[in-house]
Amino acid sequence: MSNVASSHPKSRRHTKDSDRNRRVPSLRVHKASGQTYVVLSGKAIYCGKPGDPFTEQRYHQALAEWLAAGRQLPGCPRVITVKELLARFWVHAEQYYRTLTDGRSKELEQFRLALRPMKELYAETQAADFGPRALQAVRHRMIEKGWSRLYINKQVNRIRHVFKWAVSNELLPSSVLTALQAVPGLKRGRSDARETEAVKPVPMHMVEAIKPFVSPQVWAIIQLQLYCGARAGELVRMRPIDIERGEEKLTPGGSVRVYCPKEHKTAWHGHERKIYIGPRAQKVLAPFLLRDPNAYCFCPAEAEEERRQRLHEERSTPLSCGNVPGSNRKHDPQWRAGNRYTTDSYRNAIARACDKAAPPPEPLAKREDETKRQWQERLTEKEKAELSAWRKAHRWHPHQLRHNAATELRKEFGIEAARIVLGHRSAAITEVYAEKDEQQAIEAIMQVG
Repeated sequence: MSNVASSHPKSRRHTKDSDRNRRVPSLRVHKASGQTYVVLSGKAIYCGKPGDPFTEQRYHQALAEWLAAGRQLPGCPRVITVKELLARFWVHAEQYYRTLTDGRSKELEQFRLALRPMKELYAETQAADFGPRALQAVRHRMIEKGWSRLYINKQVNRIRHVFKWAVSNELLPSSVLTALQAVPGLKRGRSDARETEAVKPVPMHMVEAIKPFVSPQVWAIIQLQLYCGARAGELVRMRPIDIERGEEKLTPGGSVRVYCPKEHKTAWHGHERKIYIGPRAQKVLAPFLLRDPNAYCFCPAEAEEERRQRLHEERSTPLSCGNVPGSNRKHDPQWRAGNRYTTDSYRNAIARACDKAAPPPEPLAKREDETKRQWQERLTEKEKAELSAWRKAHRWHPHQLRHNAATELRKEFGIEAARIVLGHRSAAITEVYAEKDEQQAIEAIMQVG
């Protein structure tokens, strides 16, 4: 099979292009002048005459700087435009931000969103002329887009990071970065930016309410998040072989398995992530370990097949009438269930279940159904606001389950135990997740107050 693939013209062309990209330009001799030169990014860099002891040094120096800059030549300060600066940075970013989550680099996507307003306003402006007033104008555009204050501050820091990279590669003078660093971040209550609420644990009655409306796979992930305090992205990648390779610690109350995912949020820091699976979590996980060790434990295709099987068992129409299983499927559907959940599909499954467990009031629900059936119909702005407020009050997302676990661990075992289970390097981060137990403060003030 590999021989057939390698003989295909496109395969040969792709191999040649890859080899050409990895190839290092060699030193050449210009016959007319007798000078040696190397071609980097389409430009000839002269290194001296053959036999000169410094010729080889100049060649390796130019080649090293070119490779360090992502196979690009350094630009001349005060000449490069913002558009060209972003193009150069993007070549670097695609190589640097290699950590993939669900098949894509989330940090790269955040840079794409952060740089888009700057490109819209200042694409043709010289990068050296992009100063504090320009950065404030870009920030105002972000406010107009409806971004939250904290998110805007993070995106502005990403823009500063682009200029920091440019200074480190001698594309811009350091004074440009110093001027941009003088722009303070947006403060609460002192800007028109939208404020967001802190993430809180989800009430358990809302979690239990969606159980009839999610697949067994999704419900198992929900339970594991509550029992283990893991991130959703760590659980959707779980495989039986990962559990088998993990440690097993024996305790008086039973055994605890340790799951060490290869891909996690702080892997690029070189940190190791350990997820402790206790007896209750092991009981939830047991049915999903009876499969190929290298297959993912929670499979959407498997959930879809089980759903279709339940619909077939509940069928009231005789098989001699209507559709039979498999007869009404598209040969080439636009969407197919994958072999594992992503963080997005997991979150969307919970959102749909929340809407089924707590549907909007009848007028809003009826109008929404009409909008779905007739694309030309549109909800009014008032109806959109009412529907958004209803969903905000009755929906929750997977990250809140991590806050549930953190709060319970802190209440029962203290902040240090919660820190270790959540995988935080500092207890200060755990403070953000774990709600403080006000009952202890009330009992204390009853005695001393």
